[in-house]
Amino acid sequence: MSEQPVRPEPIPLTLLTGFLGAGKTTLLNRLLKDPALADTVVLVNEFGEIGLDHLFIEGSEDGMILLASGCLCCTIRDDLIVTLEDLLRRLDNGRMAPFRRLVIETTGLADPAPILNVLINHPYLAMRYKLDGVVTLVDAVNGMATLDAHPEALRQVVAADRLVLTKADIASDAEAVGALRKRLGELNPGIAILAPDTPAEAIVGAGLYDIAARPDELRRWLAAETLEGHDHGHHHGGHGHHHHHDVNRHDASIRAFTLTAEAPIREATFDLFWTLLRSTHGARLLRLKGLVALAEHPNGPLLVHAVQQILHPPVLLPAWPDADHRSRLVLIVKDLEEETVARLWSAFLGRSAPAEAQVHHHHA
Repeated sequence: MSEQPVRPEPIPLTLLTGFLGAGKTTLLNRLLKDPALADTVVLVNEFGEIGLDHLFIEGSEDGMILLASGCLCCTIRDDLIVTLEDLLRRLDNGRMAPFRRLVIETTGLADPAPILNVLINHPYLAMRYKLDGVVTLVDAVNGMATLDAHPEALRQVVAADRLVLTKADIASDAEAVGALRKRLGELNPGIAILAPDTPAEAIVGAGLYDIAARPDELRRWLAAETLEGHDHGHHHGGHGHHHHHDVNRHDASIRAFTLTAEAPIREATFDLFWTLLRSTHGARLLRLKGLVALAEHPNGPLLVHAVQQILHPPVLLPAWPDADHRSRLVLIVKDLEEETVARLWSAFLGRSAPAEAQVHHHHA
């Protein structure tokens, strides 16, 4: 009997999005020169935008250029799926050197959800690539105006796992930059806001699969403590409603809140909750992230993460990041009341009244 071929380890993939004029080209130029990105493939929309002439080490056919840093730069042809499949074909046929990470530059104000949907739900690509995170560039000078004018910009910020705040050094109004930082933190609680000169590895790496092994970072990513209120501790029992009255006038329709459950739940129960939430309120969901205590796996939680209606493959963690073993879900929604979701959560937990669902509110 012949042995089954070993399935290759999935390649981590980072999506680089950003506001128009936020300096994505400048950042890409810096990343491409960084030796930390050796063995990385960077997919860009056009070589022309990046001005790679001074970075060339050798010309290469088929829209691929190997740079002096060891990073391979490719253009995205007509179709991202075709480009991604072609990379894998070259890799499997030995026509290109193995690479350990992929970075995809997206155009302008594109909503990242359709690309995430391809990466997570395509039967073959989802097996060969694992989405490691979304990095969104925000321009400190025009960021507020862009968020006000473009709903896609809001979605990019909420979808991000890391934000890079560019042009803060040339922004004349420090107070306005502070207000922008505050707004970004309200739109995406717990988000890391990085400077543009942050080392390349910290910008494109250290995604979901890396933080799962680091309890402090995992807690910061979940951001449940931020929403539950630092001065309130954890709310056990009763109905524990907790409101943040810090409503940002720009984003009054967007709110973040947490749902908790004391007792472990069955994995099928969470699956059904997510399925019903998505089918009923899908268009209003911007983000869900959480740790779920499963009845079937008492040692560690299930890490769940969704952008809009697209659920990442859940990750079963070997241990809890802290002594709090409750299920904690953080949701960011638009034009949807917390109580509506809390009622659904309560129903799935078999609680008699919606008030028992512990909800902690935060209006972005």
